[in-house]
Amino acid sequence: MSVQYLDTDITYLKGVGPKRADVLNKELGVFKFGDLLSVFPFRYVDRTKFYKIRDIKSDLPFIQLKGTIVSIETLGKPRQKRLVALFKDDTGMVELVWFRGISWIRSGLRPNTEYIVFGRPNVYKGKVNIPHPEMDPANEKSSTTASSLQAVYPSTEKLTAKGLNSKGIGNLLKELMSGMQESFPEPLSDSILKTASLTSKKTALINIHFPKNPAQLNKAQYRLKFEELFFIQLRLLMMRDSKKRNIRGFPFLKVGELFNKFYKDVLPFELTGAQKRVVKEIRDDIGSGKQMNRLLQGDVGSGKTLVALMSMLIALDNDYQACMMAPTEILANQHFKTISQMIEPLGIKVALLTGSTKTAKRKELHAALESGEINILLGTHALIEDKVKFGNLGMVIIDEQHRFGVAQRARLWKKSKGNPPHILIMTATPIPRTLAMTLYGDLDVSIIDELPPGRKDIKTIHRYDSSRLKVFGFMKEEIKKGRQIYVVYPLIQESEKLDYKDLMDGYESISREFPIPEYQISIVHGKMKSDVKEFEMQRFVSGKTQIMVATNVIEVGVDVANATVMVLESAERFGLSQLHQLRGRVGRGAEQSYCILMTDGKLTGNGKLRMETMVHTNDGFEIAEVDMKLRGPGDLEGTQQSGTLELKIADIVRDGQIIQYAREIATKTLEKDPMLKSSSNSRVANHLAALNKHHKDWSQIS
Repeated sequence: MSVQYLDTDITYLKGVGPKRADVLNKELGVFKFGDLLSVFPFRYVDRTKFYKIRDIKSDLPFIQLKGTIVSIETLGKPRQKRLVALFKDDTGMVELVWFRGISWIRSGLRPNTEYIVFGRPNVYKGKVNIPHPEMDPANEKSSTTASSLQAVYPSTEKLTAKGLNSKGIGNLLKELMSGMQESFPEPLSDSILKTASLTSKKTALINIHFPKNPAQLNKAQYRLKFEELFFIQLRLLMMRDSKKRNIRGFPFLKVGELFNKFYKDVLPFELTGAQKRVVKEIRDDIGSGKQMNRLLQGDVGSGKTLVALMSMLIALDNDYQACMMAPTEILANQHFKTISQMIEPLGIKVALLTGSTKTAKRKELHAALESGEINILLGTHALIEDKVKFGNLGMVIIDEQHRFGVAQRARLWKKSKGNPPHILIMTATPIPRTLAMTLYGDLDVSIIDELPPGRKDIKTIHRYDSSRLKVFGFMKEEIKKGRQIYVVYPLIQESEKLDYKDLMDGYESISREFPIPEYQISIVHGKMKSDVKEFEMQRFVSGKTQIMVATNVIEVGVDVANATVMVLESAERFGLSQLHQLRGRVGRGAEQSYCILMTDGKLTGNGKLRMETMVHTNDGFEIAEVDMKLRGPGDLEGTQQSGTLELKIADIVRDGQIIQYAREIATKTLEKDPMLKSSSNSRVANHLAALNKHHKDWSQIS
């Protein structure tokens, strides 16, 4: 099949025409012949298996019968007509029912003729019937057709209304393939096909749509998944290599007085081995003369902020400014407080810019920033406003980057004069390896995989509401030891649809159990004014209150070493990564900390698995893997904003091994031929060029 044939407008495929083409465009994104080939089946039905009528159960998905039509009649009033055929085999009878296209269907049915019937059983008034079944005369030709796996294609109401249900789409694909004159264009090189033991593109496409057996289907699926993932990895690796070759960065050639004084005299503890390794990776990057684009992953409390600060100090040692952008004011304030305290002995000018910064203060800050008086600017998305101009920006840190859109990050990236600034992206939400390889495969990745010494693993316990009094008793014991406690709720106000305890009810019941003056309680939620919220938080931080009742507004940004207990109410309402983030608010000091997951007794299977996972492990990466398997990659925070996950056949969750193998082959291909200039890679280069026409290059802004 030639490239020109695949580029033909779908309107001109026999059986389509303008009206069907329009609905194929809108519903499936099919504009050309080649697009239709990529509408892959989402499951297959085994047409080799025949049921007997006596064995039909209403819960069977699809069944296939062989028998004869005994009678045909039209029943019901004019507006409620239905066609009913009585169908029998040697074990019994069942009704076949049609509600649409009655005249046309009746004209094609013949009593006392043997048919193969295929459809989904249904129950109406206690009797099993089969609505709108597929009917084929049981002659030799149709029996051969039926003795294979039948593809089931995605469809919609609008497609079905135009006769493009699964069977209709399958018929179009038969028509498309019957017009094949030449081989399908093969995008992979002979070397890759041989190394990975892959079938040809032509064979794979025929067998994905019309497999004769499971072995053929498996080979076709593997081939097409590998191809899709290979070109994603190839593109990401080439982006990364291109940036390293072509995008100059500020060469931070010296590690000077600020960095060395901080490391030797100010830092009150030894860096972990993982922190030292990551600092070295960053120093190598920023000293190379090329722009750094690095993703820093590390669990809650692993010391990412310290690594970011040391990176910024190197920028300052080389006479550049640095900034850090956080997604919330709470987190920006927390960074400002932490960093200001840590570098106070160095005499560095640090400033904070958020949406709450007053106008007069902003003007003063803008001037000091542009003049270079401010060395480090911390803040929220207020940093990307047009009025914010740097004198000499050289290092950009983006915290919890998945909460910022690509366009927002681009505006910050462009605030540098001359070369682009070095970019360090941080996330405390561990990203599963296969997802990171697909979403961030164009970045260099550093992982802080150990906690500071002296930290104890947080003990996580699951308790049902029936054990609430025991939990209250445990909380009182911890308060007697001088400890503090978080109690976090998923809702702010009572919801009629969701039967969960809300924040205010919880606050009242805790106030009764922990009365003043013996106990003091703070309350914090997203609907409070910033100054009131800050006042309540400070009461807890300073130890004036023993319990903080809050919503997940405290997921990031509250760091109280004395807090040792996190009680998560209606824990089944939180996602796994959110549970893990909230749990990380405790365990900040040397004392043993606890996370108590409170749920009612009616947990779903997924709910039980989430609770069991939290109890079983503190490893954020293990939790992220389970979370991805439960929710799928498309539901994880941040994955929707890049087009990378618009996969047609591969699955990030299930196809992890193929992803890793595809990246390995892509890496080896580029090691031998970095620009894909050799004749042996001409097919690969041509296909990649065609793919690149449909993608914006967002790689330079991470």
